[in-house]
Amino acid sequence: MNLKKCEFESLIFILETGKIKDGETVKSLENKGLVKNGNITKKGFSELEPYRVKRAVLFAAGRGERLRPLTDTIPKPLIRVKSKRIIDTLIDACLEAGIEEIYVVRGYLAAVFDELKEKYPNIHFIDNEIYNECNNISSAYAAREYINNAYLFESDLVLANPKLIKKYQYSSNVLGIKAEKCDDWTVLVDENGFVYDHVKGAENCYKQVGIYYINEQDGKKYAGHVSAAMDTVEGRMMFWEDVIHKLHRDEYEISIRECLEEDTMEIDSLQELIAIDKSYEK
Repeated sequence: MNLKKCEFESLIFILETGKIKDGETVKSLENKGLVKNGNITKKGFSELEPYRVKRAVLFAAGRGERLRPLTDTIPKPLIRVKSKRIIDTLIDACLEAGIEEIYVVRGYLAAVFDELKEKYPNIHFIDNEIYNECNNISSAYAAREYINNAYLFESDLVLANPKLIKKYQYSSNVLGIKAEKCDDWTVLVDENGFVYDHVKGAENCYKQVGIYYINEQDGKKYAGHVSAAMDTVEGRMMFWEDVIHKLHRDEYEISIRECLEEDTMEIDSLQELIAIDKSYEK
């Protein structure tokens, strides 16, 4: 990968807006033959190719206890919100971004996920047979060989802004909503924009959105780290992110990627679902 971050960002700006910014970075891109007459050249697209996201992994093994009785017969990611399944908002965004290698890690009511094949015949399933014995680290362990150059999703998240799922990524990152105070799960970020901790409840933080991008180098490290964690009693009870943000925090550089509150929607209870979709009100 040969692009500087500023060069990558300038190319993506041209790609997404059709516009070009004046400055030394653009001049550098023009001198290298990556941009000509305000457009990305064939060579420019070739330089972007190593940054293309290859795959997506969706963690969907949990029980969704707080949405019972709906989840007594259907996994939470398959619940429909205004006629569209929750997980469809994530899969559709991936396909729109040109990401076709998609894995769904299933556990609770695993067979029900087969219905996804009707709409998405090319998706792959990974069975997490110990989902009810461990925390969600077991889903990351089950999918460990695919967690590189990949988006990772918590599959109970309604994605209102599919443009957050971009075709290219420069480095590992996590989506977060800037907050002065948050009682939910958060990430703490240093002055350079890198995450240094993952905690529940904090001030001057980012509310964690369950969408990560993990690059190839970090993904290869993670496969070994999550395997080692799963060999311990304590590790099996961890969240998958704790392997990165707690056990091996000095070995990863995960930057924050800001989004807005309205970009995503997490439905944690039946009451919250009813507030959004009145068809569940009975």
